[in-house]
Amino acid sequence: MADSNRTLLVLPGDGIGPEVMNEVRKVIAWMGKKRAVGFDIKEDAVGGAALDKHGLPVSDDTVKAALEADAVLFGSVGGPKWDTLPFEKKPERGLLRLRKEMDLFANLRPAKVFDALVDASTLKPEIVKGLDIMIIRELTSGVYFGEPRGIKTLPNGEREGVDTQRYTSGEIRRVCAVAFELARKRQNKVCSAEKANVMHTGVLWRDEATKLHKESYGDVQLSHMYADALAMQLLRWPHQFDVIVTDNLFGDILSDEASMLTGSLGMLPSASLGAPDATGRRKALYEPIHGSAPDIAGKGIANPLAETMSYAMMLRYSFDLSSEADLVERAVENVLAAGYRTADLLTGGLDDKAAAAKGLKKVGTQEMGDAIVKELDRLV
Repeated sequence: MADSNRTLLVLPGDGIGPEVMNEVRKVIAWMGKKRAVGFDIKEDAVGGAALDKHGLPVSDDTVKAALEADAVLFGSVGGPKWDTLPFEKKPERGLLRLRKEMDLFANLRPAKVFDALVDASTLKPEIVKGLDIMIIRELTSGVYFGEPRGIKTLPNGEREGVDTQRYTSGEIRRVCAVAFELARKRQNKVCSAEKANVMHTGVLWRDEATKLHKESYGDVQLSHMYADALAMQLLRWPHQFDVIVTDNLFGDILSDEASMLTGSLGMLPSASLGAPDATGRRKALYEPIHGSAPDIAGKGIANPLAETMSYAMMLRYSFDLSSEADLVERAVENVLAAGYRTADLLTGGLDDKAAAAKGLKKVGTQEMGDAIVKELDRLV
């Protein structure tokens, strides 16, 4: 039965979003039946689906529902159908508006390498085996939101594009606080990344991270690294990192790089969190980082595991259901260990015969979702 105190807004979106969300619905249903973990669920449109329905990438009613929900479970947005629309009508603007209006300033992106997928990474096994990194990306400020911004024609006829990188001390301190708090539950190490050598916002970022550390988190090990150097070190020696905290632009880039350490974008979830209110409740949105993948949409081959693990993060961070989150993550790990693979997890584009020779079973989206539910049954 649904718990009236738990409200969930589901936004499947575009591309493979609805396909992977369908598989997570199976896990949600299983949790409601077997663990009495239910939700009052509302579903709505976002991105291209909302453009087709409302003429906007996200409607005011959908934003209102997101603000009222305990959590939002998000699929993906975008696709060639909407590529020619004006900038303000792009499907991605729907997600950016949700992040901004919900004030989801801290984006948590784990990069964990499952033992069964060590060979799926393009890096050597000894570099990635056992890897478990958390990247925390500031999400509501920086160059994606700074003003002035835009494109204009200069008097000489040339066109000029302007994007403004800006941060306040408060914006930096609150996301760094999330990093320090999370590190205390992990290996107690934070690396703060910026470009203090060439950017004023980088200087401010390093100053404020250092001040906050001295004031409240002296028990946590803090290091600083230029973002470009960190990009190199992620490939050279990723095990040196535990929690990485950085700004919006660098976080976008570095977390995508870190995703390929794991072997596939299809494996990585994320959580976007706001500040806790007086009751301790945070606004939160959970989504896979793989995007809408329009080239494979509708083919039944998308990997639903990132969406599934985004749901597990939701259980952990929004509802304090750590044992249930652990159960979902264990089911994913066991299914992978049993050899189930969607196409993105088969290195070198192995066909069915070659995969079988390696003890792997190539499966589609629905088969992978069914395997997760079957493993949940076995675990309990």
